[in-house]
Amino acid sequence: MSKPIVAIVGRPNVGKSTLFNQIGKQRLSIVDDFPGVTRDRIYLDAEWLNNEFTMVDTGGIELASDDKLLNSMRQQAKIAIEEADVILFVVDGRVGLTNEDEEIVKILRRTKKPIILAVNKIDTQKQQDDIYDFYNLGLGDVIPISASNSLNLGDLLDAVVAAFPSKEQEEEESDELAIAVIGRPNVGKSSLVNAILGEERVIVSDIAGTTRDAIDTHFTKDDIKFTLIDTAGMRRKGKIDEPIEHYSVLRALRAVDRANVILMVIDAVAGVTEQDKKIAGFAHESGKGVIIIVNKWDLIPDKDDKSTVKYTDVIRNELIFLQYAPVLYISALTKQRVHRVTDVVKYVADQQAMRIQTSVLNELLNDAISINPPPAHKGRQLKLLFMTQVGIEPPRFVLFANDPTLVHFSYLRYLENQLRARFGFEGAPVRIITRARKEEDDD
Repeated sequence: MSKPIVAIVGRPNVGKSTLFNQIGKQRLSIVDDFPGVTRDRIYLDAEWLNNEFTMVDTGGIELASDDKLLNSMRQQAKIAIEEADVILFVVDGRVGLTNEDEEIVKILRRTKKPIILAVNKIDTQKQQDDIYDFYNLGLGDVIPISASNSLNLGDLLDAVVAAFPSKEQEEEESDELAIAVIGRPNVGKSSLVNAILGEERVIVSDIAGTTRDAIDTHFTKDDIKFTLIDTAGMRRKGKIDEPIEHYSVLRALRAVDRANVILMVIDAVAGVTEQDKKIAGFAHESGKGVIIIVNKWDLIPDKDDKSTVKYTDVIRNELIFLQYAPVLYISALTKQRVHRVTDVVKYVADQQAMRIQTSVLNELLNDAISINPPPAHKGRQLKLLFMTQVGIEPPRFVLFANDPTLVHFSYLRYLENQLRARFGFEGAPVRIITRARKEEDDD
């Protein structure tokens, strides 16, 4: 199930970015007392009361301006509204209700989506009287907040999550294996989708960014049901000029969120670029199974039996955090090795869902400690007591220690390597969490 999307919208300089940063606990948006600072939408995964969602910060909506930048920002905000599940409309309590606020509400009403009205910059009890005019907008409850002072944000977030689509409405969970195809524009994602399906289901073009939306295609192979999600290419921020390109990135992020396995497509001729690294990093952090697809392998000249080995070494060096991801060399154009893609997807999905008995895990842990005992730190000896698996997709483990602060990340990486050497987990990111436990505690 994909996370709900919350778009923060409003006029320029009403405090949208400050609110975004306070909720996200990170300064991801530039905050300044000047209209038009937030030019692009910024995305952030957030959580409130066990409800996970994606927030979208937008530039201000300036309806009556001929300024090219402000017009672009208005388009950006409209696109965010179009994709959102809930709209968080922010107004300025100090300035009061404006004609622009009323015009923006008319736009928002047409979406038929839940609208939460936040009156910002209500910093003192004395300013509470400033909120009543906003009831004239007819949006129901008015929630006074101070984003800069974190006042009343809990009530605001309660209202936001209450407006999310119901679990029953969203949870039509399918038994299909969902595959998201991601990568830079023009690396051959749509051609790969067509090659897998064996027919022209999506438009294929040499023009970067042809695929604007995420497109779902359902098919069955060897009695296994698949959903193939083709997405628009993710471009470097500086190269995203059209508002519709931002819309494509948001769709791609959502596609990854609802996939089981991600196909990270790389252009064999171009090699691993900086943008590939960023996209691959996002795939890794998502916790989904990952397969690296090197497309256009037919265009590499003078190949021999060592070419894939050498190329894989380059990929491993460039994408150091994706050492666990299998690499498949294909040509979507000639269909070379395309038939193997779904087999590898099924294999990685099984690896993602693997469960290991606690007794077996602790045999491995004891063996690992015997081979390479954890080092002492500042005169204190780390003792690893036991390990247990607490989740799948991705595989998650809890490692109990006498003092978790003594566990160095390099030793966790060593234990992860031991897990992979024994059990595989190929294509699956492995998460190891450390917790404190006294030696005399019962198991």
